[in-house]
Amino acid sequence: MIALADLSLRWKIPLRVMGAVLGTALAVTAALVTREYDEMRQNLDAHGKSLARVLANTLVTPVLHDDIWRAYEILQSARDPTAIAPELQADVVLVTDADFNVFVSTRPKEFPIGSSPASRGGVYGRLRAALVKTKATEQQVIEPADSVHYFVMSPLVADGVALGHVILGYSKISFVPRFIGLVGQAAFVTLLVLVLILPFSWFWARRTGEPLVALADAMRRVPGDLEVARLADLPKSGDEIGQLGNAFRRMVGELKHKQELEDQMLVTERLAAVGRMTAGIAHEINNPLGGMLTAIKTYQRHGAGDPLANQTLSLLERGLTQIRHTVAALLVETKLQDRPFEPADIDDLLILVEAEARARSVTIVIESPLERALPLPATLLRQILLNLLLNAIAAADEGGRVRLGLGSGDGMLRFSVCNDGKHIPDEQMAYLFEPFASGREKGYGLGLWVVYQIVQQLNGGLSVDSEPGCTTFSAEIPYVEN
Repeated sequence: MIALADLSLRWKIPLRVMGAVLGTALAVTAALVTREYDEMRQNLDAHGKSLARVLANTLVTPVLHDDIWRAYEILQSARDPTAIAPELQADVVLVTDADFNVFVSTRPKEFPIGSSPASRGGVYGRLRAALVKTKATEQQVIEPADSVHYFVMSPLVADGVALGHVILGYSKISFVPRFIGLVGQAAFVTLLVLVLILPFSWFWARRTGEPLVALADAMRRVPGDLEVARLADLPKSGDEIGQLGNAFRRMVGELKHKQELEDQMLVTERLAAVGRMTAGIAHEINNPLGGMLTAIKTYQRHGAGDPLANQTLSLLERGLTQIRHTVAALLVETKLQDRPFEPADIDDLLILVEAEARARSVTIVIESPLERALPLPATLLRQILLNLLLNAIAAADEGGRVRLGLGSGDGMLRFSVCNDGKHIPDEQMAYLFEPFASGREKGYGLGLWVVYQIVQQLNGGLSVDSEPGCTTFSAEIPYVEN
C-alpha cells in the first residue's frame, strides 16, 4: 500500500487542498452551530427571566391574599400548549413562600401545597441552598448537571420584603429537536458549498501541481537523456516554480555542454592514441617503402621491356606511393602535393577490390564514371574510395551489389558508395567515424575514421544514410580549377 508521503504531487496537492476545504467547512459549520446554540440559550435566559419577573409581579397580590386559585389560574394562563418554540415553554412552575414551601405549582400532585421541595433532596435541595447563599431579591439561573431541567428563579417582593420565589423549570431535552434541525440545516448548507467548491478546488490544485510534476519528470531523465530533459515543457512563470524551471534548464544546458566536452575529450584521447601508434610505426613503414620504390624505379629504368611487367610495376608503384601518402595523411603532417585524380584511378581501384568482391560474389556497378582528371590529390581520393568500397563489399549480402557514383561540377567532386546489405542501427550511427568503433566482427574500426580524417583535410563533407536494403556513404570535396 502506497504511503501518503510517496504519492505523486498530482494527487497529493489536490488531496491536501480538499482536506483543507473540508476541514474549513466543518470548522465553519461547527462555529455556526455553536453560535446558534449560544443564541438559543441566550434567548431562553432572557425569556425565562422576563417570564419569571412578570409572574412574580403578577403573583404578589394573590400571595398576599393567600388566593391559591387565582395564583393557579395565573400559572396556567402563562402556559401555551401550542407555542411555536416548545423549548421556551416552562416544564415546571413553582411558587414558594419565604421558607421554600410550595404555595402553588403547575404539578400539584408532584408538589402538593405546603410541601417543601427541598425535602426531596437532589436538585431541589441544591436550589434551596442556592437561595440561602444569595440575596433574596436577585434573579438566578441554575443548570444542574445531574438534572433534566434548567431553572430560572425570580423573587416575589412586596414593599422590599421577600415573600417567596417563582421557579421556572425548562426541560433540556426540548432543545434536542431544534438543535438537530439546526445541525441538519448547517450540514445541508455545508454539503451544498462543498459540491460547488470542491470541483474547482480539485481543478485548481491539479493545475498548481502540474508544473512540479513536469519538473520532476524532467529531473528523472537526468543524466540519462539530457536532450529530452532540456526540451521538457517546464513552467516559464515569474514565481518560485518558474525560477526553479529556469534554473533547471540552465543546469541541464551546462550538463549537456559538459557531456559534449567529455565526448570530445574521449575522441581526442582516441585520436591521440592513434597518433602515437602511427607515429611509432611510420618510420618502420616508410623505410622499406622507400627501398621498394627505388627498386621499382631501377627496374623500370634498366630492366626488360615486357609491357605486362611494366604495367604491373606501374600499379605496384602507385600502390606503394599511396601507402606512403596515407601514412603521411594519418600523421596530418602537411598538405600533400600529388598528381591529379584521373579516371584511370577508378580502374586501379576496381582491380584492387576485385578479389574481395569475387570472394563474396558481389557485383560492383559504376553508375556515373569520372570523365576527366580533377585537380585533387589522387592518392588521398584513392584511399577514400578504396576504404568505402571495401566496407561496402564487406557489408553487402552474398551475391549482392555495390554501386559507385561520381560526378563533378561547380568546383565540387561528389561521389557515393551504396551497398544492399543490412542497415546500420541507430545506436551505431553516432560512432561510425570514431577510431576502433567497428560494428563488424572483423576489422579494427579505422577505415571510416581514416576516410573522415582525409575528407576533413580536403575541406570536404561526409554523410551517411542507412535504410533497410540501402546504406549510402556520400562525400563532397571542393577543388579549384587550374
